[in-house]
Amino acid sequence: MSGSIGEVQAHGMGTTLVRPDWAPIQLEEANRLLVMYPQLGEALELVWHSPRPFSSATIAETTAGRLFIKRHHQSVRDAEGLMEEHHLIAHLHSQGIPVSNIIVGAGGHTAFELDEWTYEIHRLAQGFDLYRDAVSWSPFLSVAHAHAAGESLARMHLAAESYTAPPRPPRMLVSSFSIFGSADPYAAMSSYIAERKALSDYMNTRSWKEDLESVLMPLHKRLAPWLKELKPLWTHNDWHASNLLWSNPADLGNDLAWVETIMDFGLSDRTNAVYDLATALERNTIEWLAMDDSRRQDITHPEQAAALLEGYESVRPLSSGESAALVAMLPLVHVEFALSEIDYFIGIVGSLANADLAYDTFLIGHAKWFSEEAGKNFLDFLERRLLHVG
Repeated sequence: MSGSIGEVQAHGMGTTLVRPDWAPIQLEEANRLLVMYPQLGEALELVWHSPRPFSSATIAETTAGRLFIKRHHQSVRDAEGLMEEHHLIAHLHSQGIPVSNIIVGAGGHTAFELDEWTYEIHRLAQGFDLYRDAVSWSPFLSVAHAHAAGESLARMHLAAESYTAPPRPPRMLVSSFSIFGSADPYAAMSSYIAERKALSDYMNTRSWKEDLESVLMPLHKRLAPWLKELKPLWTHNDWHASNLLWSNPADLGNDLAWVETIMDFGLSDRTNAVYDLATALERNTIEWLAMDDSRRQDITHPEQAAALLEGYESVRPLSSGESAALVAMLPLVHVEFALSEIDYFIGIVGSLANADLAYDTFLIGHAKWFSEEAGKNFLDFLERRLLHVG
């Protein structure tokens, strides 16, 4: 974590900006990296630093134009792990999906390890970054954006059907579906935890087995009959409006809005289409960070959820089994990424407070919410919309 933090701040676990875990990229550092890309020349200025957590990123003004440079600590993502994402992106590009343009450097590589860091460089993508400062769990700016996001997600899923890479091995900060996609969640969760030492040490201090039995297993009971409907598929797993670039802001208030570019496949893995769609609903249509705000009467956005689903099904209609699985999946879709966040907070940056917050509020709190009135109402709405009941 060398270098000066300066004025750069990052998204934290709440709505306020915090001191970032990782120092911002410096100009000298960018130029050391650019030696690996002789066609790009020299970085002259860093014009923006990303507020996103878990890594550092900047836009560099170079003699070859503006470039997006992203740096990961190797404990979070090494070159091999980054290439898993790059291979998926390359496949989607070959299928006509608008994804990030990753630049190839020396030796034909798109990821480089220098000292303790792993780097990648992208050309600035087409579209407007209208959600640059938005955090996950904040809604779309319009129903039209929700509809366009659904359409784009469905097109990506169709393109990914021909991508046959195996699931990723155990990695930090990946959103997977191995626990509740199995017939024995207790054994699968035990295995998931045991494969990650820092997470295992932490979970031994928590009553996770009791929480699994009392909070999560009743939700799995509803999902289990529909698991056979879910075909394995490589998915994005972080489908929030801030990971999409958009058409002209003038289109915001009408039905002409569309997604120009899909970004940030860092959480991607081989899950299934319903998992990815449930993640999109969880990320964009429930304002989890407003749950404790007594001034808010409702933190859900059913009209945007309906538009997202309508857009999706206009391209890739859901089967009746997938529809039932989606309603049952939503209360559980966050679980493995919550565990991965705990692993990151306790094992990489050493924040017990954030690990506790991820466990109590994210892992268990979000699941419990679906048994409360507001959560039940939202699931009932989705069930009526998807299954035409009631």
